[in-house]
Amino acid sequence: MSRGVAETIMGGVVLAIAIAFIVFAYTRSSVATISGYEVSAKFTRIDGLVRGADVRVGGIKVGSVIGQNLDPLTYQAVVKMSISENIELPTDSTAAVVSDGLLGGKYVNLEPGGADEMMREGHIITYTQSSIMIDQLIGQFVFGSE
Repeated sequence: MSRGVAETIMGGVVLAIAIAFIVFAYTRSSVATISGYEVSAKFTRIDGLVRGADVRVGGIKVGSVIGQNLDPLTYQAVVKMSISENIELPTDSTAAVVSDGLLGGKYVNLEPGGADEMMREGHIITYTQSSIMIDQLIGQFVFGSE
């Protein structure tokens, strides 16, 4: 076999492996949104929260972030979420943007409240906690708070 043919075959093998890896990664990723009822929440900051991020209750995925926009009146970030139809959450539940570990991505954590009335389509969660900036916390710890 000549050197050019061997290099071409090797390049084809590498390309096939790369394509197989991309297909595997795409099929294993869970960026699909959960169908259900839509709720929204307003935050002062949502650093690192992306469309498709998990919405969790007690660490279990119950929904997905389906959109983000800026409220032009309050300049708050509005996060739209789709919650699974079989999950009923009280209207006084809280939402917080939290990190999945030190290097992990962000997700929305919902803490169920104690109200008798349950959330419905279009509900706006009023009790929220915004994203914490890890670099600022580390800076305050290292250099002291001012």
